[in-house]
Amino acid sequence: QAQVQESGGGLVQPGGSLRLSCAVSEIVFNRRAMAWYRQASGGQHELVARISESGIINYADSVKGRFTISRDGAKKTVTLQMSSLKPEDTAVYYCKAERIGGGSEYWGQGTQVTVSL
Repeated sequence: QAQVQESGGGLVQPGGSLRLSCAVSEIVFNRRAMAWYRQASGGQHELVARISESGIINYADSVKGRFTISRDGAKKTVTLQMSSLKPEDTAVYYCKAERIGGGSEYWGQGTQVTVSL
């Protein structure tokens, strides 16, 4: 059964850092783009960062220069390194394994990130 599992969320003070990890299993990884989304309470689902199967990266304007996405094909993981965190970064962060062609996409259950004093 396909699994996408996030880890690494938590509570951090403004200006701090957190590292989110996403591990996938039972699905093809290296031919699939991976992405991080977030949803704040009462807010919309927002694309945070995306890395294609070839390593092309896109970031939301709100996180450029602060967040870094990377992937490890051998470990089948994608990581989101977050620094200079702001209270407005508070959200549930989701990992998404994008579809290949007409196939399925897969989502993790999400991990809470709270930026507060």
